[in-house]
This record gives sequence, C-alpha cells and structure tokens, in this order.
Amino acid sequence: MENSRRIKDLLYEQVARIGKAASSPKRLELIELLCQGEKSVDTLAREASISMKLASAHLRELRSARLVDTEKQGKNVVYRIANRAVAEFWVSIRSLAEDRLVELKMALAQLTSDPGALMPQDRESLVKAAKKGDLVVLDVRPSAEYEAAHLPYAQSMPIDELRSRLAELPQGKTIVAYCRGPYCLMAVDAVNLLKQQGFEAIHLPEGVAEWGIAPVRTAAKTAYPSSL
Repeated sequence: MENSRRIKDLLYEQVARIGKAASSPKRLELIELLCQGEKSVDTLAREASISMKLASAHLRELRSARLVDTEKQGKNVVYRIANRAVAEFWVSIRSLAEDRLVELKMALAQLTSDPGALMPQDRESLVKAAKKGDLVVLDVRPSAEYEAAHLPYAQSMPIDELRSRLAELPQGKTIVAYCRGPYCLMAVDAVNLLKQQGFEAIHLPEGVAEWGIAPVRTAAKTAYPSSL
C-alpha cells in the first residue's frame, strides 16, 4: 500500500511539472508565439517585451518540462514547440480560463469597441468564401510566421506594411484579418485601419494554433507548422 502511494504521488508530481512550467504569464505568451513558428531567443524577447536574460530563463523552464525543443542553426539557437499537443494545451487552458474567469471575459471585451467587427467562427463558410474570392483573408503577422503556417487562402500583409499596400486590396469585398489568436492586437489594429480607409473589414479572433488543432477539411493546400 505504501509503495502504491509513492507511485501515485510520483505520477501527480510529474504531471505537475507541466503546470509549474506554464504558471508564468510570460511563459504562456512564449508558447503562443512559438505556436506561430520557430523563433530565436532575441526574437522571442523582443515580441514578448522582456529581456534576453529573462526570455532565456523562461525558455529553460519550458524546455525542462519538454514543452519546447531547440535546434542549432548556424550561430543561432531557435526554439519551437515540442509537438502539436503543446498547441492543444495552450488553446485548451486559454479556453478554460475564458470560460471560468469573469475578469478575463471583461478584458477580452475591451479588445474591440465594435462587436460586429468580430467574424463568426464558421470555418467551413469562411474557407468556401475565400476559395471563391468572395472575401479576402489577410494574415497580418510578420511574413516569417505566415511562411511557417497560415490559414487556407490567406495572403500575407504584415501590419507594418498594410497602410502602404492598401491599393492591393479589392474594393467592395469583405476583408477578414487575423493574427496570432484572440489575445493578439495586430488584427484589431488592421481592421480599424481598413475601416478608416473605407473597406468592409472583420476581425477573425482565431489563429493558426486554433486552426491547426482542428483544420477545416478542404482541398486547399494549407500550411501548418510541422510541429503541429
């Protein structure tokens, strides 16, 4: 009986390693960033608005829990999520928090002042309309993230280039903008800019992590991170 108790305690202790590794808000943000594709430490530090030293420390904790992997590429070391299960973990824990925490729901509501700017998450309809050319799907993340993974029929137009490339967008069609998921503000900013310029624009809260978990069954050649 005592031996069984020790084994059971050990099992829970090992599972708790995942919870401990994900107990930091910045580590969760790093996981979300890595769901977009592999990145170097300096890129992760810049995008998470933390120092290189702190980013490295957080990444060591994530690697210790086997949530991320590394690879030497020339003089640089790049990080990537260990496998698709890590993306599933991120989306699941975030969804649970959104379901249970009123404070989180209130914070999310502040991301857009126009509820009508949010796209109903009907993936099949979105893919069919994009395939037919009835709407335009814009990926406003950095181009490297688009190359690593993107939604079906999406075209890359990073938020920093959007204003200078407005002439490339067709008039009279709905523009659907997305970025890294519901906590990313790039798509919100893109929709605001497009509306100011007279376009009909909608924000799609989902990103490649959400779509990579349960991709739409379509003949489209869609890119998802190999680790997903």
